[in-house]
Parts: sequence; C-alpha cells; structure tokens
Amino acid sequence: MKIESRPQPEGITLDIDAPAVLTKLYLSRGIQSQKELDFSLKSLLPFTQLNNTDKAAERLFIALQNQQRISIVGDFDADGATSSALAIKALRLFGFQSIDYLVPSRFSDGYGLSRGVVEIVKQRQNPDLIITVDNGISSIEGVKLARELNIDVLVTDHHLTGEILPNATVIVNPNMPDDDFPSKALAGVGVIFYVMLALRALLREQGWFETHQEPNMAELLDLVALGTVADVVALDQNNRILVSQGMRRIKAGVCCVGITALLEVAGKNPSHISTADLGFAVAPRLNAAGRLESMSLGIDCLLETDPKVAREYALQLQDLNKTRQEIEQTMRKQAFEHLQHLKINQDNLPVGLCLYSLDWHQGVIGIVASRIKDRYYRPVIAFAPADNGEIKGSCRSIQGVHIRDVLAQVANQNPNLIIKFGGHAMAAGLTLLEKNYPQFEKEFDRVVQESIQAKDLEAKLITDGVLEPQEMTLQVATLLRDAAPWGQHFPAPLFEGHFKVIKQYVLAKKHLKMIVQPIDYQLWIDAIAFNQAEENTTPLDEIRMVYKMEINEYRGEVKLQFLVDYIEPI
Repeated sequence: MKIESRPQPEGITLDIDAPAVLTKLYLSRGIQSQKELDFSLKSLLPFTQLNNTDKAAERLFIALQNQQRISIVGDFDADGATSSALAIKALRLFGFQSIDYLVPSRFSDGYGLSRGVVEIVKQRQNPDLIITVDNGISSIEGVKLARELNIDVLVTDHHLTGEILPNATVIVNPNMPDDDFPSKALAGVGVIFYVMLALRALLREQGWFETHQEPNMAELLDLVALGTVADVVALDQNNRILVSQGMRRIKAGVCCVGITALLEVAGKNPSHISTADLGFAVAPRLNAAGRLESMSLGIDCLLETDPKVAREYALQLQDLNKTRQEIEQTMRKQAFEHLQHLKINQDNLPVGLCLYSLDWHQGVIGIVASRIKDRYYRPVIAFAPADNGEIKGSCRSIQGVHIRDVLAQVANQNPNLIIKFGGHAMAAGLTLLEKNYPQFEKEFDRVVQESIQAKDLEAKLITDGVLEPQEMTLQVATLLRDAAPWGQHFPAPLFEGHFKVIKQYVLAKKHLKMIVQPIDYQLWIDAIAFNQAEENTTPLDEIRMVYKMEINEYRGEVKLQFLVDYIEPI
C-alpha cells in the first residue's frame, strides 16, 4: 500500500474562524472561501436550473387537480428506498389521495421499469401516472409499454444515460446530455426532492395554498441526507448542503421515526451521529431488505409514524442484515479460496477480474466484489446465477477506470454478449448468458487493460498527514465530526503515524482491537481495525497506521477511538 499525504495548495489562505487543524483539512479539499462552507438552504441551487422540473410540476398539478392514480416505481437500494418514501410523503402532503408504490424484485423483476413491472403496476392500480425514482433512464421497453397502455411516465433518475432515451412524458435527470445543472452528483432522492420543490412553487403560483395547507419541504431533508450518503455520490457543495440540513434534523430528533429506529438498533445515538453512521449503520440495514427479500420493508420503516411499529420494522431489518453478513462472509471466503486454488496472486492477477459461483447470492455479490476490489485493487465483477440460463454481475471499480464505459465498450465490440447493463463510474451491474461467461471474462480483462495505466493499479491511501499527539483528543475528534458532512469526493479526515502497540486481541473472531501509543509520547488510545484480524495474526510491536478519529460511546462512557484503515509493521 502506497501512503501519500494530500497536497496543500500553495499561496492560498482561508480566512475562517476555525482551528488550524480544520483549516488545513478544508484547504486540502479545495475550499477557498467561507461561502463554500455555508450550508444554509438559501445557498442551495435553485430547482429552476434543473431541466424539466417545470414540466414535471405541470404534469403533477394536473394529477392533483383530478386526483389521478399515481404509482411510484423505485429501486431496491437505500437511495431507491429513500426516494420512494420521499415521493410518497411529499405527494401526501400536497393532498394526493391515490398513491401506490412498487419496488421491483431484484430476483424476479430485475432493475428498473421493465415491461413485467409495468404489467404488475397496471394490474394492481391501473394508474394514470407512473413516477420512477432512482431509475427509469434505461427503461426503454417498460416506458414504451406504459405509454401504449395510456399511462404517462415521469422519469426521475440520476444514472448516466445511454444512446437511446425512453419515450417518457417527462424526464428529470441532471445527467441528461443537454442539462447544464451544476450539480451532476445529485442522488436519486435529491432529484425527486427537486421535483417536489418545483411542484410546491407551481402550486403557490396557482393559489393552491390559499385553501390547502402548504407543506414544509425541510421535513423531507432527513431522507435526502440518508439517500445521498448511502449512494456514495460526490459531496459537492450542493449535496453537502442537503446532507448538512438533513443531519441537523436527525440530530435534533425531528426526523422520521424509521431513521431514529434504525440508528437505535444499530447502537447509535441520533443526537451525535456522523455521515459515517448513515453510510455504515443505517444504509446497510436498509439495503439488506433489497438484497435478501423486498425493499418494501425498508420503505415501510421510513414511512411509519408510530415509533413502536418503526422499531419492529428496524429489528426485522437488523435480522436481515445479520443474515446478509453471514452470507457475505461465506461468499468472500469462497472467492479468496478460489483465487488461491487457481494460484492467482497479485503478480499474475487479471487486470479486470471476474468471479462466478453457482452457489452465490445475487443480493450480496456487490459487497463481495467490493471486498475483493479492496484486497487486490483492480476492477472486479462478481456473478451469481439468475433464471433462464442467465447470470447477473455486480461491478466495483477503482480510480481511473470508468466501469460503465468499460461495459459499454465490451458491448459495442461484442454485439449480443451482454444482455443489459447500467451504472456509474465506480459501480455497475449487468446480465449475460451463463454460456457466454468465459468470453465475457476475456473481453472484460482486455478492455480494462486497454483503458488503464500501470500507475492506476497502485493501491494508494491519501491521508491528511501526521496528527500531533497533542491533537489526539476527544475535543478534536468532536470538532472533526461536526465540522462538515464528509463523504465521497470530500473525504473524512484520515491521518497516519507511527505507534507502539501496547496490547492487541481479536474481537468477534475477525476484528483487531488494540491499545496504541504515539512514539515517544505518554498517551494510550483505543484502536480497532475491522475485518483485519486474519491479516495481522502475529504480535505487533511498532506499526505505521492509517486511521480516522472516532468518538466511541459505550455504556455511558465516551472515549476517543482510532478507526484503523491500514496497518504496516515497522
């Protein structure tokens, strides 16, 4: 692992009222003015800059005036769940009375608004309007069928577009080729939130709220924050505003009871949470529903208004997440054993790595691909069997390899090899026939090799340098936690340093727990390295460590703890 310090810009000073350690962190992340740290809602990009929000609002206003039937079709991940819940809550607040929702089954329906999903929706509710959230931009055939059945379709999505667009009534997507919206990083939940802002503005113009209650859209920001963090989109300034505002509501206890319940079953104090808690505690529990059963359970939890019922939902999601972890652990072990059996190591590993097992679970292959990617640092696709002789793959990539573009190139150069695909730069999914797996494996490796440079395969950890022992305090950890929403492209502070290991032991058979001491400084600090016990079986003395500062609350005691990303014996 190559460890580098994040460069500090030269000749730039930041005139803010903040401690030096925080000013340094902001500068290295490109912050140049106090304005960029203004997370008030008045600094949010206006919805008028997002193409077609006006047309979406007009179609929704017609639906409201005539109390038309609306079906929400979401996605089976946390962004899809929060998008669905937000759409339903907002429409109810505006006075819509006939709202149904459907999340396609990962296993029987696949992703998006397929023809089969349209048929189900038609039979269930016979809607006048389908609203897709966090999907739809690639649903060419599904939208076509809906329009043939005289059902209008409002597509709200944020995924990259293909060469052909669906013939929807309205499409709202910041990543449309002709859309100049400054924040291309909006999550699906952010897109539907913007549509609802546009609808409220239109209703104001029409005098609707002279006879109806005007909703406070800020009440939906907890869902926006959760979905944005969970989908690991870039936290540009606009997303930081959305997340910051949502986090404030969660901390203040004025969020949906489902989020509170999920935090509590995860052992997190809602009033002291960080974005990491949303990403690593709440999101996996929501995602477990979509991975193993139906995301309807997660949406129901987010929509629930009774705290007792919400807790029951959260406990069910907790159980599903435990099952998911067990399945993942087995699959991950099988994957590494498979690589060892083939005598594949870091030196002879394919640049684009594919793995497939008949025993693997579709809902967990994405996590397994991510774990293998982290271990070997190259693009990885994990496949699991589906129906009708097909297999489904989940892709995870590294910096420098746009995985969706790679799949597009493979598809263009090998017609009929891939049945369907879609995704982002760092994550994607695809379906192909099992018999075509050997050919795809070769083609994927070839295209990745052509699109990558040797330096891209160097695993790197970019840190914020060495933290002085005097700064290793609970106060500094609290300052960093509360300073800003940290996340993708605005990473949480990560430090490196040399430490003496005072004590070490294995926790839960897989985590490495330590007490460490900065070299030549009398200070003992708890540290935990999750899932690193197998890699550090020998006693450690002095180490080079890359870590985050964390506040550990346990049985009423609040202590500083290091969350360890990497350990290197000295």
